[in-house]
Amino acid sequence: MSATLKPVLYGYFRSSCSWRVRIAFALKGIAYDQVPVNLIKDGGQQLTEQYKTLNPMQQVPAVSIDGITLSQSLAIIQYLEETRPGPHLLPADPQKRAQVRMICDHIAAGIQPLQNLYVLQKIGNEKAEWAQHFISRGFEALENILKQTAGKYCVSDEISMADICLVPQVYNANRFKVDLAPFPTIKRINKTLVEIEAFRESHPSRQPDTPAELRT
Repeated sequence: MSATLKPVLYGYFRSSCSWRVRIAFALKGIAYDQVPVNLIKDGGQQLTEQYKTLNPMQQVPAVSIDGITLSQSLAIIQYLEETRPGPHLLPADPQKRAQVRMICDHIAAGIQPLQNLYVLQKIGNEKAEWAQHFISRGFEALENILKQTAGKYCVSDEISMADICLVPQVYNANRFKVDLAPFPTIKRINKTLVEIEAFRESHPSRQPDTPAELRT
């Protein structure tokens, strides 16, 4: 019975981790419900005891699906990949699959955590400089990786989990006014991806909890 219910995504409109999951749902054509978790209002709704039962790390996203609750965006996306039909988000070729996972980990573990809200709240008055430094540092490495792996998208010519991670991270880079001129491969791939409907409909400016002044 639980497998027939729509998944429920607990997330925040501007959370890049939540956006990754929204993109995956959209690419696979999976209908889902959203429950907004405001990371700023009332001191952070993710810090409530009620939400802690869904995600013990008190972060977004969390997804209730098939009778279980999952946290961590990459684990959620891989579960969707293993339980829902195509389009596939991981290549069949083992080497390309490893490259996709490498890029995902590079972004999800090596860049995004260093500029997320929780970290920036601890920094003080140098939030922008901190975020710019670590995004730029990560993009220097990522640009070199993509020069080796990219075709039309991050790995060859099929959309993968790597692309799902890339677009929200470029969005963050733009928010923090990172100069993207030194990263032409990143810019080229992102420009292609943001025109795809799954990426557009999942964009932070188009979510139920997007503030009116940020809607497009």
